[in-house]
Amino acid sequence: MMRFFVGRLLQSIPVIFIVITATFFLVRAAPGGPFDAEKTLSPEVIERLNERYNLDAPMYEQYFDYLGHLVQGDFGPSFRYTNRTVTEIIYAGLPITFELAIYAIMIALVIGILAGMLAAIKPNSAQDYIPMSLAMTGICMPSFLLGPLLVLVFGIWLQWLPVSGWGYSPGDKILPAITLGSTYAAYIARLTRGGMLEILSQDYIRTAKAKGLSTASIIFRHALRGGLSPVVAFLGPAIAGLLAGSFVVETIFQIPGLGRFYVQAAFNRDYTMILGTTILLSCLIVLLNMLSDLLAVWLNPRLALSNEKN
Repeated sequence: MMRFFVGRLLQSIPVIFIVITATFFLVRAAPGGPFDAEKTLSPEVIERLNERYNLDAPMYEQYFDYLGHLVQGDFGPSFRYTNRTVTEIIYAGLPITFELAIYAIMIALVIGILAGMLAAIKPNSAQDYIPMSLAMTGICMPSFLLGPLLVLVFGIWLQWLPVSGWGYSPGDKILPAITLGSTYAAYIARLTRGGMLEILSQDYIRTAKAKGLSTASIIFRHALRGGLSPVVAFLGPAIAGLLAGSFVVETIFQIPGLGRFYVQAAFNRDYTMILGTTILLSCLIVLLNMLSDLLAVWLNPRLALSNEKN
């Protein structure tokens, strides 16, 4: 297990380095600069600002200067919020984004696992077709379409739930969490169904049925652990996708999370904010994928052996 973890960690280092390098040069290759929108500033002031933030230096010098600060844990100052650093903005927005992602993954797991289990118990029946059809609809429904639809129905027509804000009441979290988690609930439902069908066709399950065990006992005591292996392997990419997908949801529901700051940084050409957020999310995605792989190996140790052979 330790060798597996160290191997994945060493593989992730060049990936993070490539992400940092690509993001650094791509954001600077885009037209415009962080101070172009400031029409009230004179060219002399803009020139001094560029000098202050080292934007007038050659590109390679800016790159190595940024790497030097990054090694020290310094993401640099924000070009948009001049009195705040990127680290301060991340600390302010990241807990909200994490909270939203946790609510969304809880909804996705509960709905997805239940729907997949029900479908696997009676395959090729109405109990299978209905939840899987809904799951396919959820996969095809993007969050930027589902979110406004939920706002229209439950916020405007029925007026049951608030449509913007965060933290004022528990109702603020319902629509954003459903919007963000519904797509992943659909994926988890299909993965659970496939995993459960594979396990339920094994010989030891037939033996359990021959012994007269109840369906609930067979499902929860014998089939569930193996049947959820695909779901466990999917959790790392799913949570990473939730963190990245929260950018759209936070913008729709006006949630002051990290995603909203990131979107604003992209519009304002806030180089350091874009870089800092991208690097942080890349590290989190790598970490979550590693934890997901470790959990999958714990459930099925043969995965570690197959990875070592490959």
